[in-house]
Amino acid sequence: MTTNHRIALIPGDGIGAEVLPPAQQVLDVLGRRHGFSLSYTSYDWSCERYLREGAMMPADGIDQLRDKDAILLGAVGYPGVPDHVSLWGLLIPIRRSFRQYVNLRPVRVFAGIDSPVRGARPGELDLVVVRENAEGEYSEIGGRLNQGTSEELAVQEAVFTRAGVTRIADYAFSLAARRRGKLTSATKSNGIIHTMPFWDELIAERAAEHPGVTWDQEHIDALAAKFVLDPARFDVVVASNLFGDILSDLAAAVAGSIGIAPAANLNPEGDFPSMFEPVHGSAPDIAGQGIANPLGAIWSAAMMLDHLGHPAAARDITDAIASVLGKTDTRTPDLGGTASTAEFTDKLIELL
Repeated sequence: MTTNHRIALIPGDGIGAEVLPPAQQVLDVLGRRHGFSLSYTSYDWSCERYLREGAMMPADGIDQLRDKDAILLGAVGYPGVPDHVSLWGLLIPIRRSFRQYVNLRPVRVFAGIDSPVRGARPGELDLVVVRENAEGEYSEIGGRLNQGTSEELAVQEAVFTRAGVTRIADYAFSLAARRRGKLTSATKSNGIIHTMPFWDELIAERAAEHPGVTWDQEHIDALAAKFVLDPARFDVVVASNLFGDILSDLAAAVAGSIGIAPAANLNPEGDFPSMFEPVHGSAPDIAGQGIANPLGAIWSAAMMLDHLGHPAAARDITDAIASVLGKTDTRTPDLGGTASTAEFTDKLIELL
C-alpha cells in the first residue's frame, strides 16, 4: 500500500511562492520512484493577507495545520509589514504550538560553489547547527515603559529552562553520535552571568550521558571567528535560539550562498507536524522575476522526506543537488549564472 503524506504548503511572501512549486515537482518525482505519495493543502498566509485582513493567518490557523504530517514553507516578510509582526504572527506561533524545539540547519560546501572562505572546501566542510527553537532569547517576557519620553526604556527577558536545554542537548549529542562524534556548544558565560552558566552546566550534565561524543564549548564571539578561520573543524554545533540563528546564517554564507541553505523546525517526538523552510527569506528585490534559486526549498524538502521516513529519497535529492552544482554550469543569478528558476529546476530533475 502506498503511504500518503499530508503536506501543508505555506508559500508566504516574495520568492516563497516561486520556490515551493519546484520543491513540489521534485517531491512528486521521488514519490513515484520510492512508492509514496503526497497530498498538498495550500494556505495563503502571508504579509499580503495581513495587509488585507489584519492577521498573518486566521484565528484557527494552528488547528487547520494540526492533522498534517509536515509543513513546507516558502518565505515570510515583505516591505510595509514590520518583521516582528510577520514573525510573531506566523512562524513563531507554529513553532511553539507544535513544540518544534529543534531548528536544524545543515551546511555543506558543494563542488562547483566557491566559498568566500579559503578553508571551506568541498568534501571538508559538513556541519550541522542545532538551534534551540522554542525559548532562550526569543521570549515574549518584557515590555516598554515611558514610551516617547527621554526616560523611555525597554526590557527583554531571556528564558532558559532545564527541560528546554536538556532536550536540545540530548538531540544534539545523539545527532553527533550518528555523525562524526564531535559536538561544540556555543556559550557566552564569561559575560552573561545567569543563563549561560546554566546552559553550560546542563550541557556538561547531558554530555555525561553520551560518553561516545567528544565535546567542547566556545564563546560565541570566538566561535563566529572560527567559523570563518577554520570551519571544517566543526561537526555538530548546539546553540541557544539567538546564537544558533546567527551562527547558521554565518555558516551558510561561509558555504558560498544563503540561497541554497535549508532549515527544519522539528518536533522530534512526532506528536505534532514539523515545518521545513529555506533560510533565504522573501527577497523582495527579485520577487516576480523568475530567477529565484530553488535549492534552499528543494533541500528543505529533502529534510522533510528524511523526517517522514524516506532517507533514500532524501539522499537522491542531495545527490542531485551535488550533481547539478558539480557537473553542470547551470546556475541561477545568485550563483553567478543566467538560468531561470524553471530552467534550474528542469536540469535538477533531469539529473534525478
